Amino acid sequence: MYEQSTQPLLSRRAFLARLALHGAAALGLIFGSLALGAVGYHATEGLPWLDAVLNAAMILTGMGPVNPLHTVSGKLFAICYALFSGVAFLAVAGLLVAPIGHRILHTLHLDDDER
Repeated sequence: MYEQSTQPLLSRRAFLARLALHGAAALGLIFGSLALGAVGYHATEGLPWLDAVLNAAMILTGMGPVNPLHTVSGKLFAICYALFSGVAFLAVAGLLVAPIGHRILHTLHLDDDER
């Protein structure tokens, strides 16, 4: 997926396409995580869908839950979802930074006549 150091620098158009692909993957991970959280809060706490999505979004962004949790299963789900959200945040950050970091490093390793 990425070019080797011996290959020429990717064109601007191809780089933007790569960036868009990584952005789409990041959005997919965000929306998938949001859906997982909403289903979990709806199933374990019996929250209405809008409240379940709100709680999932707040946990996913690191803000904390809105509604108090009353059931043991809801609390266990919230623990697991909060831990998952931390990992998902790092994965999304990596997906968005990887193509930019690779392009910078690749540019630094090119000879002057290849730029």
